[in-house]
Amino acid sequence: MKKNTQFHIGYWIAAAIGLMLFQYVAAMSQQVAELPYSEFETYLKDGKIAEVAVSDNYLQGTFKQPLSTGQTRFVTTRVDPGFAKQLQDSGVKFTGRIESNLLGNLLSWVVPIALFFGLWYFLMKRMGAGAGGLMQIGKSRAKVYVETDIKVTFDDVAGVDEAVDELREIVEFLRNPVEYGRLGGKMPKGVLLVGPPGTGKTLIARAVAGEAKVPFFSISGSEFVEMFVGVGAARVRDLFEQARAKAPAIIFVDELDALGRARGAGPMMGGHDEKEQTLNQLLVELDGFDSSTGVVLLAATNRPEILDPALLRAGRFDRQVLVDRPDKLGRIKILGIYMKKAKLAADVDAEQVAALTPGFTGADLANLVNEAALLATRRSGDAVTMDDFNNAIERIVAGLEKRNRLLNPKEREIVAYHEMGHALVAMALPGSDVVHKVSIIPRGVGALGYTIQRPTEDRFLMTSEELENKMAVLLGGRAAEKVVFDHLSTGAADDLARVTDIARAMVTRYGMSERLGHVALEKDQRSYLGTTLMTGTNERDYGEATANEIDDEVRKIVETAFQRTVSLLTERREILERTARRLLERETLDESELNSIAAGPASPSTGKPTSAYDAPPARHRR
Repeated sequence: MKKNTQFHIGYWIAAAIGLMLFQYVAAMSQQVAELPYSEFETYLKDGKIAEVAVSDNYLQGTFKQPLSTGQTRFVTTRVDPGFAKQLQDSGVKFTGRIESNLLGNLLSWVVPIALFFGLWYFLMKRMGAGAGGLMQIGKSRAKVYVETDIKVTFDDVAGVDEAVDELREIVEFLRNPVEYGRLGGKMPKGVLLVGPPGTGKTLIARAVAGEAKVPFFSISGSEFVEMFVGVGAARVRDLFEQARAKAPAIIFVDELDALGRARGAGPMMGGHDEKEQTLNQLLVELDGFDSSTGVVLLAATNRPEILDPALLRAGRFDRQVLVDRPDKLGRIKILGIYMKKAKLAADVDAEQVAALTPGFTGADLANLVNEAALLATRRSGDAVTMDDFNNAIERIVAGLEKRNRLLNPKEREIVAYHEMGHALVAMALPGSDVVHKVSIIPRGVGALGYTIQRPTEDRFLMTSEELENKMAVLLGGRAAEKVVFDHLSTGAADDLARVTDIARAMVTRYGMSERLGHVALEKDQRSYLGTTLMTGTNERDYGEATANEIDDEVRKIVETAFQRTVSLLTERREILERTARRLLERETLDESELNSIAAGPASPSTGKPTSAYDAPPARHRR
């Protein structure tokens, strides 16, 4: 308010000075008489001129006595004396016309100045336009949503009930901080939402603001960092100042790992750079503001393992809330929200779709419903059917169909036996997932065929027997090629890589090798949220002798699984031939068709009909 008052007073003073200058110029102009040259000569002969100033074109001066009009000064246009005498001798009355150059003089000064200031104003406006302008470089880029802008509530969030329950007390505190702190409790200064991409961390943060009906400051961690030193720290200060001015409010920093990465300890780790200054300023702000003022900091990241420990200590981000992939019940609730926006047929069952989508996040399920609706629109359907959802799942999991990718008959036959090898081994082994579909239609970038298995429930632990069965299923395609054609092809490269990873994990991480014992020889080269870390070479804490033993054990486990798979398919050679021929005819076989074709003799290994059991999801592509 003081700055605004000083600003207005300055304008009033400038206006008063300008008015006085204008009055002075007007008064001075009224005291000057514009005389014709002949009249000037008359005054000169009569001795009424006191003094004269001569220039190239004008004569100006003062009178000895003021004229009757009160004017004391004069100005006239100068005329050549010879020409003036000639006119007088001829009896011609002549006058000198004063040419006013006031407008030209004004334009010669005003126009350049106006152009200069106009160009300057345009450049300054361009540099200061928006949040990214040069004049706004130290300002926060946060998008501010007032309480009426946010329509998202907890009713729009599903599948992460535990995370929502954790954040409800944030809402209660923002609504009524006095009542919530009556027993001396304080609200956490910061809440960190941790979870894989697409699980709804940003949606939950917006729902908190929508429920609390408070201003919501949303910004990404990367928007703090600029090429100019000190800009990030200035933006952090400006962001917290804006939030305090509008308290109670919520500050939401998305992708916190872009800002809060762990600082380097050595000279080669890039200390004292712009990111570290920005992080230090954020730490200072977290220490400086009191949560009782009604400002709550929410942040989201999918890489918590790389955050600076100083950022996660008590008193800063006091609480970490896991927003994980939804289980089956959570997927049903999420599908219920998105399916409301689509026109569905009577055969669509959200529970059945949820059973087919283990591991899908909320974003994946939203994309699934959209893909199913697009497929129904493409075929000019009146509603989205269950077949559309099945095709959409295959499109997302396996890739786009490539029917124009023509295989020669020999390759089609190899692919058919390869995929049926996967399917028959999965149907023969207890604990394997139900085979949902087998196809030899090329999909995606390099898949010539695929086998999709469907789990009946979510699983989080696996025994050594289940891992061995999973390896056998993965090796089913390669074993089928060996049994039928007595040769091997390049189509099992992906299967071999996955089998080798499982076998090595059993030996080095899970302690499932009798030879090496219950020892964890390698660290998990995956991050907290299951994404592979780009760390270069793997660190190991064992010698060459142990490394040789590990290689021998991995090779032994893979070879045992392969020989077991070959034996299973050799015993079921007749079923393999029959189902592969049917697959060549139909190109795609679903679960019911597979069960009807494969029904027959009991399994020699178990004495029971082939069946499927619960296990984690699997998908095999040739």
